[in-house]
Amino acid sequence: MHIVILERDSVGKDVSVDCLKELGEVTAYPNTVAGEVEDRVRDAEIIIANKAPLNAETLKDAPDVKLICEFATGYDNVDLEYCRRRGIKVANVVNYSTAAVAQHTFALCFYILEKLNHYDHYVKSGEYAAQSRFSNFDIPFTELDGKVWGIIGMGNIGRKTAQIAEAFGCKVIFYSASGKSSCTDYERVELDALLEKSDFLSIHCPLSDRTRNLIDLDALKKMKRTAILINVARGPIVNDEALYTALTENIIAGAGLDVTGTEPMKDSNPLSRIMDSNKLIITPHLAWASIEARSRVVTETYKNIMAFYEGEDRNIVNP
Repeated sequence: MHIVILERDSVGKDVSVDCLKELGEVTAYPNTVAGEVEDRVRDAEIIIANKAPLNAETLKDAPDVKLICEFATGYDNVDLEYCRRRGIKVANVVNYSTAAVAQHTFALCFYILEKLNHYDHYVKSGEYAAQSRFSNFDIPFTELDGKVWGIIGMGNIGRKTAQIAEAFGCKVIFYSASGKSSCTDYERVELDALLEKSDFLSIHCPLSDRTRNLIDLDALKKMKRTAILINVARGPIVNDEALYTALTENIIAGAGLDVTGTEPMKDSNPLSRIMDSNKLIITPHLAWASIEARSRVVTETYKNIMAFYEGEDRNIVNP
């Protein structure tokens, strides 16, 4: 079959996709944006994508498409109902980035919590060498031990994050973004209680109508002034303008973001005006992108296509 990879570079040039050539004729594009999709998938039978929009408009002139594979867990770039009507199966990759995203969650947390930017600059600027005492802790910081770690979305990544938070001595509570969580290992609470009780709040849920703008200004005002917010899920779950207000008016203490409302982040985003890295750190949607995770997503996509060839539904999200 003709396999079209729309965003080959989304898994990194250092990770090989050559295994996919065993499965058919492969056409790979480094990146694909909205206006380029329609022409590039015209002759495709299998499409591999990540963020490129795949819907009635972009797929209307691609009559041979039988399978769409995501180089990702999320699939909000695909119109599942349209694909279902067309008989196009959609497969994602699950649990490939759990360790990486949970790890990055705490990297963001500690950067803000322990004011690492400030103290690194203090040493490298020469101020530490110029002082007479052995230590400096002019900006106070706290411990995780004994604090409350709140989680929105108790899927694989949420559970991994909960395990790590517990290891640091936190009490873990969570809010089910879908309302359907079966998790009984941790205390489940309503959103308001989560916001009010959490010293640290990390977001690990999918983007949906239920979660879009879930963290708006009203939600942020319910949080502790000492709280740190971490978003490693989807940008639009947090309202960027509201978070800007919350940070500049000291409604919460800080935030660590791997995602923003638009990606890449626009210059017009008010968060781009916050230069204080003790209050806000933003990374460019890389939490998932360890070498191991990126290699794993290619291997799992290979397995999804092999299963399709053998008549099996593997990781199909629109049965």
